[in-house]
Amino acid sequence: MTREVMEYDVVIVGGGPSGLATAIKLKQLNSEINVCVLEKGAEIGSHILSGNVFETRALDELIPNWKELNSPVKTKVTKEKFLFLGKKKSLSWPTWLLPKVQQNHKNYIISLANLCRWLAEQAEALGVEIFPGFPASEVLYNEDGSVKGVVTQDMGLDKNGEKKDSFEPGMELHAKVTVFSEGCRGHLGKNLIKKFDLSNGKNPQQYGIGFKEIWKLDEKNHQEGLVMHTAGWPLDNNTYGGSFIYHAENKEVYLGYVIGLDYKNPHLSPFDEFQRFKTHPAISKMLSGGKRISYGARALIEGGIQSLPKMYMPGALLIGCDAGTLNMPKIKGSHTAMKSGLIAAETIFEHLKDKKDLSIYEEKFKKSWVYEELYAARNVKPSFSWGLILGIIFTGIDQILFRGKLPFTLKHKHADHETLKPANEMPVIDYPKPDNILTFDKTSSVYLTGTNHEDNQPVHLKLKDADLPIKYNLEKYDEPAQRYCPAGVYEVQIENEVPKFVINAQNCIHCKTCDIKEPSQNITWVTPEGSGGPKYGNM
Repeated sequence: MTREVMEYDVVIVGGGPSGLATAIKLKQLNSEINVCVLEKGAEIGSHILSGNVFETRALDELIPNWKELNSPVKTKVTKEKFLFLGKKKSLSWPTWLLPKVQQNHKNYIISLANLCRWLAEQAEALGVEIFPGFPASEVLYNEDGSVKGVVTQDMGLDKNGEKKDSFEPGMELHAKVTVFSEGCRGHLGKNLIKKFDLSNGKNPQQYGIGFKEIWKLDEKNHQEGLVMHTAGWPLDNNTYGGSFIYHAENKEVYLGYVIGLDYKNPHLSPFDEFQRFKTHPAISKMLSGGKRISYGARALIEGGIQSLPKMYMPGALLIGCDAGTLNMPKIKGSHTAMKSGLIAAETIFEHLKDKKDLSIYEEKFKKSWVYEELYAARNVKPSFSWGLILGIIFTGIDQILFRGKLPFTLKHKHADHETLKPANEMPVIDYPKPDNILTFDKTSSVYLTGTNHEDNQPVHLKLKDADLPIKYNLEKYDEPAQRYCPAGVYEVQIENEVPKFVINAQNCIHCKTCDIKEPSQNITWVTPEGSGGPKYGNM
């Protein structure tokens, strides 16, 4: 197949905060460097979802005058709350007793999608070429094994992979350096980690599934600038998770829930736990008279420094959440992702100018404040494998008394896909039906995401063994894909008294949970046709 070839100094895969920070910084360092950003979403921001309480540290370094440039970083945090929830009651924890990393009084409540759109404007003003709707589907290699660039997705293939009349081959983008900044569980990053053995000697990576809804509140229930988190109900003591509730401008609240994907009960439905959470009196009172206007879900990376892979390889760098730079106890990854992008740009600048090896990225990273942050945070997530109460106690000791400087590092012992117990050993969870006032089903929720995929195209959720979901997962785990997917993509339907595994790929909101949690690692997420997936607004 003949493909068009485009040559760049630097190709960046992913238009999130890390990739855009890399592009802007490169142009600041040398305006002659030829930079292109590929984004799989229909526009920058359309696949971005985050809480988001934003720490401006990296933005201050990148664009010091961001306040004068009409950036969408405006709503200051003015008040904080932390609640422990029982089934009906709640206990307010004094915020002065929270570890410093969980205090937000200098931060801002923002839409990360809107920040990325603004960053893209800054990048384009500097001469960066941005191509939304062009997912990178494959990595190209030179004869010596180094990364050469990427191929964008072929367009116009039918379900059987045959060319339609509208067929257009993908383009080859060649680069002196390729930067992979696809976000959590990037499908190319995943392959690169395996090919170059970047996780050798590291702990298994850890993930969570994060849900977010935007509600328009009754004015009397809205407190602009309030940041609230909760722990406890509806999850049991052995399941890691909690909520965020951020009161933004325009009487909107960003309401969300995160559940660690190391949960053990295959009957657990993260989506339904989030819906159930909203029925707690402390939450339902706030939502009374309000209206849900947006929904989304995305996996997030939580392994920390002990799971962080090597982030350089011949011809390429792996940055941001594609690598795993989120600071878990801070519940923040945007500022660390951006800082990893700044370091990437400095590394590439020196590589192109002075022929320095890309391995200097690791040296620079380890001398930076982002490494200092992640090192201090390293013991928090693994401590919750002991249960909620012991995890909280240990975190208090680690973060308040020792400020993250305990003389040991706890390990992550299992990958998330290894933790499920057989269905017959775990309690079945009876979730109430949605009331369509506070709680909703997956179908109506996916509708709010604006998700769309061309029907007649190859399914982008690949099964290594098509028989495994029924012959193994259904029997042993009651096929958990029916529950861990937040968009109703996977179903078990009975046809002539025979169970059949069905993939509704058109519903996929690109969260990557299936790629992470499937117990046999039988599902692989690959890029669908360009611009497919959710169309998030100000998520």
